[in-house]
Amino acid sequence: MTIEGPQVRESRTRHNGHLRGMAGVALSFVAGLVVALLALLMVGRAAQSWPGSWLDSWFQRTTRTDLNQPTVVDRIQRLQRLESVVYTMDKIVTGEKQSVILPNFLGGDRLLLLVHGEVIAGIDFQTLKSVDVQVNGKKIHMRLPQAGLLVTRLDSSKTRVYSRQTGLLVATDPNLESQVREDAERELRRSALADGILQKAQENTRSTINSLVQSMGFEEVQFE
Repeated sequence: MTIEGPQVRESRTRHNGHLRGMAGVALSFVAGLVVALLALLMVGRAAQSWPGSWLDSWFQRTTRTDLNQPTVVDRIQRLQRLESVVYTMDKIVTGEKQSVILPNFLGGDRLLLLVHGEVIAGIDFQTLKSVDVQVNGKKIHMRLPQAGLLVTRLDSSKTRVYSRQTGLLVATDPNLESQVREDAERELRRSALADGILQKAQENTRSTINSLVQSMGFEEVQFE
């Protein structure tokens, strides 16, 4: 058993009282902070309920638009490859091989391929440089890259052999179908170019870029 003197008990009592005092101060501080936050929240909601009042001016938010050139170039480059036009074609393509001596029913090989394909045109914005974009206040002068053919492909699920006629004296040429497919892709690209796919892609891209830069706060875009 430990016997404490009067001085030890008095010292311990003062120490415990000091700790309780510090805990009370901390609790009062936390409670005051919570009350202050709740009051600020209520004032903010009141400002929303009373537009045009002096409270509204305290909580008014301003809109900031970044109109500098690097920001514009970066936002456009994020588009990467903008596919703006899709051209589709359904067509029957013929491929055949003929014998120099024998008639076709003996030495020929003829294939009709029902083709479904598409060409996608657009612009690769990775080639856009900072010098291609000039910012003047809320106006932009821009030199767009030229539109090109981004994808040319045949849809294998919709492309099939329509008919095949092989001569009685020869075997079926295993390479004829792949050669006809290559010819069909070339014809698909030629038809798309003849129908003005690149011009349409350039126009659609301008419309897309115009909407983009206007959403950034600009008022006018000039293209060259």
